[in-house]
Amino acid sequence: MIAPRRFLPSVSSLLALEAVDRLGTATAAAEELALTHSAVSRQLKALEEQIGVTLFRREGKGLALTQAGRDYAAATRDYLQDLARASLKIRAGGEKQSLNLATLPSFATHWLLPRLRDFAAAHPEITVNLSTRLSPFDFSREPFDAAIHFGLRDWQGVAYHELAREEMIPAALQGPVPPETLLRQPLLHLDSRPGAWEDWFARHGLEAERLRGMLFDQFGHMADAAALGLGVALLPRMLAEAEFARGRLKPAADHYTPVEGAYWLVWPQGRALSPALARFRAFLG
Repeated sequence: MIAPRRFLPSVSSLLALEAVDRLGTATAAAEELALTHSAVSRQLKALEEQIGVTLFRREGKGLALTQAGRDYAAATRDYLQDLARASLKIRAGGEKQSLNLATLPSFATHWLLPRLRDFAAAHPEITVNLSTRLSPFDFSREPFDAAIHFGLRDWQGVAYHELAREEMIPAALQGPVPPETLLRQPLLHLDSRPGAWEDWFARHGLEAERLRGMLFDQFGHMADAAALGLGVALLPRMLAEAEFARGRLKPAADHYTPVEGAYWLVWPQGRALSPALARFRAFLG
């Protein structure tokens, strides 16, 4: 249900409030919005009367937002950004069905995007919009139909469809060395994969505890650091093969090692699949 009209100010007045808060003066806001100073003042006055709270005060010849005005401007900025994003998605998709997908950066680049080309050819009526999310989130608070998740089935409240398993390999500037040698080298870590190196060493019969080294939030940045000689990166096969083909890195072990966990397509449990998501899931197999 939409809120009563008295709680829904005009977009013009919200734009004026946001601009004054961000730019600091009504004069600067008027220049950005291509309005007169008095027009901005009228927008703010109308907004203030509609809300029933003092949003600004006069200081000399200028206007200054009250704390309530600044708080409301911050909330307004989020609303305006959401409205702009929704408008962009509608304009970009036109009459097509839209599928909004949260994905992991490296998986999107090396696994998903090559398949999206074939999906787009098979389903020209569907537009897939991609955004990056590195960890689970609340679907009720985010504008996504589905997401790509790596790990176990540990995302609460979602349905799962397995896409791919994972294999890892150390990558560095030098070629293969014994695992014991890697223990003595700087190791690069991914913050969303705690214990990844410890698990890799355990699978090679070595105990490794309290390993330290640089921490990254994306595999791509970690690969860049390894290419600069800052340490050894433990990379998934899809990214490692691309790096080896480019010649930036070499395998620092003689084989890939399977790890626990998988890549999953997930969506809110209990929510009916949209036709676009149903076709997408079926296409990915």
